Amino acid sequence: MFIDIALLVLGLGLILGGANFMTDGSVAIAKRFGMSDFLIGLTIVAMMTSAPELVVSITSAINASPAMAIGNIVGSNIFNILVIIGLTALIKPIAVTEGVLVNEIPLVILSSVVVLIMGSSPWLDNGPMLITRVDGLLLLIFFIIFMRYTFASAKKSPEAAAQQGNDDSDGKAKAPAPLWKAILLTLGGLACLILGGQWFVDGASGVARGLGWSEGLIGLTILAAGTSLPELATSIVAATKGYSGMCLGNVIGSNIFNIFLVLGCTATITPLTFGGIGIVDLAVLTGASLLFWEAGWFYKKRTIARSEGALMLVCYVGYITWLYVNLPS
Repeated sequence: MFIDIALLVLGLGLILGGANFMTDGSVAIAKRFGMSDFLIGLTIVAMMTSAPELVVSITSAINASPAMAIGNIVGSNIFNILVIIGLTALIKPIAVTEGVLVNEIPLVILSSVVVLIMGSSPWLDNGPMLITRVDGLLLLIFFIIFMRYTFASAKKSPEAAAQQGNDDSDGKAKAPAPLWKAILLTLGGLACLILGGQWFVDGASGVARGLGWSEGLIGLTILAAGTSLPELATSIVAATKGYSGMCLGNVIGSNIFNIFLVLGCTATITPLTFGGIGIVDLAVLTGASLLFWEAGWFYKKRTIARSEGALMLVCYVGYITWLYVNLPS
């Protein structure tokens, strides 16, 4: 137990340090190539911070723990929206452009609905709750379409892309760091995030197994929170530095990557049974995605306010409480 706790603490330290380095490096790269904070968060940062989910999910599936793999992805996406967006909005309200509300966030909702439908087989056609290799390939096709759309949109409207999400910097203009330094910071930060995330997950999983938790529950909670710590740390650091556009893009991109890319790759390697992941968990993910979209539209200023961030955190606490109350005896 002592070793597990030590891994938790060391992993958290690496995650926080890596998030700081990667945020600085990513912003420098974004400025040098004319990319917006939102776009760099939606693509590069989202893909890098989704690396722990990819590694953990594939490893879990190969080790015959498919419920842990699915639970990790579903739980991570719930955590990303309700905790990361919630905490970031509490630190600083997040401005959301109309384009993001019309184009990107609906893709988050779509990805959640797709998984909900895949998990509804027992009710739709009396089939097993299973994500087949065909389903995995379809998810990967969705991912390719998303990436094609993202870069096509950036090329079509460079001025809008350059402005989108940069309003958070309050007009502060800084000379970009040398490219080699920015790349080194980004890669070094990513390495710290992955290693720290792995240590955190190992320690947390050891503690959870000691408590007798199921694989699905570990995936929904401990693994989900642990593999989402890179997104959490990166988003909070970005928000405190005035780059909340990067935080927004990071969460949107990570959620889309987790389902279309991570779940797609994992299911393509081996079919995944849902195990202890139930329809309630999938419905919570879909509800969180809808709440994310609604929060941006609620006010005319298209801002996720502190009150809405607090509501998201309360919803997450309620969900975790429900999981705890329904623990198998």
